[in-house]
Amino acid sequence: MAKITEEMKEVAGKAKGFAVATATKEGLPNVVSIGFGKVISDDEILLMNVFMKKTIENIKANPKVAISVWDMGSLKGYQFKGNARIETSGATFDEGVKVVKSMMPQLSPKAAVIVKVDSIYVTTPGPDAGKQVS
Repeated sequence: MAKITEEMKEVAGKAKGFAVATATKEGLPNVVSIGFGKVISDDEILLMNVFMKKTIENIKANPKVAISVWDMGSLKGYQFKGNARIETSGATFDEGVKVVKSMMPQLSPKAAVIVKVDSIYVTTPGPDAGKQVS
């Protein structure tokens, strides 16, 4: 099991957005920037679906995703890979709705995408770039 460390959580917290990659069942890639995301545990990341279309279709067909986050100030970055699930009700969805509404009250989130992280890679420039750390 991968463990998201405090440093990784800090980098994700400073990120201006999350780059989220999915693929169709046939492997056709798609990447989008998500503005509403946060680490919610030592192995899960929450992404809120406000405008996702292809991303949701891809997750339904193929739950494998990759998420990249980086802090432009420190240049530290990480890539998280895992399986996504979609929730349209419950405590995690409600928590995500509050996050979105606190930043942009006019938006109406459709779903919470929860990614269970199973591997983590360094994307910080330097000799460890690409190294699997968890």
